Amino acid sequence: MYQQNVCFFFIMSRNQIFKLQSISEKPVRNIIGLMSGTSMDGLDIAICQISGTGKNTQVSVLHFETVSYETSLQHEILKIFAKKDIDFVHLSQLNAFLGRFYSFHLQRILNKLNIPPSQIDLIASHGQTVQHVPQKSVFYQYPSTFQIGDGDHIAQNTGIITISDFRQKHIAAGGEGAPLALYGDVILFSSSKTDRILLNLGGIANFTFLPASNKDKTISTTDTGPANTLIDQYCLKYLDIPFDKNGDIAQRGLVIPELLQTLKNHDFFKQNAPKSTGQEMFNLAWVEKTLSELNIFSSNPADIVATLTQLTVDTVTDEIKKHSDADNTNVEMFVSGGGAHNKSIMTRLSETLSDIRIKPFQELGIHPDAKEAVLFAVLANESIAGDFSALEMHLPQNTPKVSFGKISLPG
Repeated sequence: MYQQNVCFFFIMSRNQIFKLQSISEKPVRNIIGLMSGTSMDGLDIAICQISGTGKNTQVSVLHFETVSYETSLQHEILKIFAKKDIDFVHLSQLNAFLGRFYSFHLQRILNKLNIPPSQIDLIASHGQTVQHVPQKSVFYQYPSTFQIGDGDHIAQNTGIITISDFRQKHIAAGGEGAPLALYGDVILFSSSKTDRILLNLGGIANFTFLPASNKDKTISTTDTGPANTLIDQYCLKYLDIPFDKNGDIAQRGLVIPELLQTLKNHDFFKQNAPKSTGQEMFNLAWVEKTLSELNIFSSNPADIVATLTQLTVDTVTDEIKKHSDADNTNVEMFVSGGGAHNKSIMTRLSETLSDIRIKPFQELGIHPDAKEAVLFAVLANESIAGDFSALEMHLPQNTPKVSFGKISLPG
């Protein structure tokens, strides 16, 4: 019986490996990208049709939607998110639960669209970040990062080969595990005519600078600091709303100069790029501590939201100015992520970066909210069918040039 089981397992595994090889050889692959960011507001699902690899990649988004997280699920994630002391059993069970949660909604959407799972080649799941330590820790001399939403649960419950846990390879190869948008940005959004800035305003802000291919400049990418995370955390705790919709609260408030300057004195903003960060560093406790030290805890909530909004704008623009020319007349900027819907942030960015043309992200052919889910689908496509060494000439010198993600085989 033991030998029969081993033989059966070998045959099943071999069949899946053959299937993976056949997927890599297809001219067009259907890949579903999944993204849940540090804002923890929901799961982005992008069903993509991808042909080619590397700079020859072509992507068509067949369907996109966001599955909003209920407040109860957000609170369950927050119990372990960026915390030093957690219930390890809760972490373990939430890892499995999110994998099944992703699977359920994938199956629901495929059923709604009358797409059989057999027509999907791969699932690319970023997972939910719960800890990101890009610097060398006090325990070990290595950076680390941790995402949950187990890929085996997704593969087993959908019957679709799943690639997940993308960030670990980046760290293993000498990076910080973030931001990974660089790879997809270079593949999909480079221009031969203009310099481009791809700014993502999720929980954390990051951007990729893509010089025109005929210019002697360096491609670069970096996190800049908080985008929505501090605003969202403050609104949730003190205003009982999940975020500042359209930036309306910030528009009503006045920036508190002393608070803004004290927050901007954080050491992270003085570090050279590339760098990465998360809620481990930028969280509500940090803001509350600063408010207490300045004795302005009872300030008008709208003024505090306005100040946190200005912190996002200032730290983004300060970093962008380090990467662009004095003359930015030939620079285009495309903004994605939840912050792209915050009119207060966008208005202030336009005023501060008045010489840079901020253009609708849709001009690039992808909905701005779908961008990160699409980028992980592209990373999965590269891992299965591409050759990262072919991108070497297009990436910064010290950028890890490796295939990303762990492969989970169903059944």
